[in-house]
Amino acid sequence: MKLFSFWRSLATYRVRIALNLKGLVPDEVIDVNLMKGAQREAAFRAINPMMALPALVDGDGPALFESLSIIEYLDETHPNPPLLPRDAKGRARVRGLAQIVACDSHPLIVPRVREYLEHEFKLDEATRTKWCQHWHTAALSALEINLKDKATGRYCHGDTVTLADICLASQAAGAKFFNVDTAPFPNFTRIATSLAAIDAFARAHPLKQPGAPAAA
Repeated sequence: MKLFSFWRSLATYRVRIALNLKGLVPDEVIDVNLMKGAQREAAFRAINPMMALPALVDGDGPALFESLSIIEYLDETHPNPPLLPRDAKGRARVRGLAQIVACDSHPLIVPRVREYLEHEFKLDEATRTKWCQHWHTAALSALEINLKDKATGRYCHGDTVTLADICLASQAAGAKFFNVDTAPFPNFTRIATSLAAIDAFARAHPLKQPGAPAAA
């Protein structure tokens, strides 16, 4: 198993959490430095033409890509502990919460979007940061409302960690990267704090990875 990773990649953070929860350790972790544009090099483009992280190679066959797809693959091939509820409505709710983060918010703040805003529209760093903060806050607002549902327990859906919690943790890390205050979102903050105390989440955190700054 090979994981293509970068310490600051929030999407790869999600996959690292899932690997940790499943007790899986990749045989090789290949660093793809997003800040230096390594994702655009031919070697990685052959792995993922979208030039985005993460990517996972598990045995024979082509690389798997997109964090949610990889996590569900891991959940199907290593079913314990399960990351989705058994009932159809529960699975739909968990996937919906996860997609608020991974599909609606995160794609708007990734390096290729920030670089496009800089080069195509000449937006300065402060303006790009404001852009990122806006989309982070939009996701936090939607999550907070959904987390008021009675289906929420200790975690996003009941008292068992699910795919939704993996995505919520990545949203919490991203909020810190872009200086977004999560205090106005008490349900989100409560769950994020609980998740941070779980070893599988703590070990996967971006600032715990090789190449991460010593303090942030």
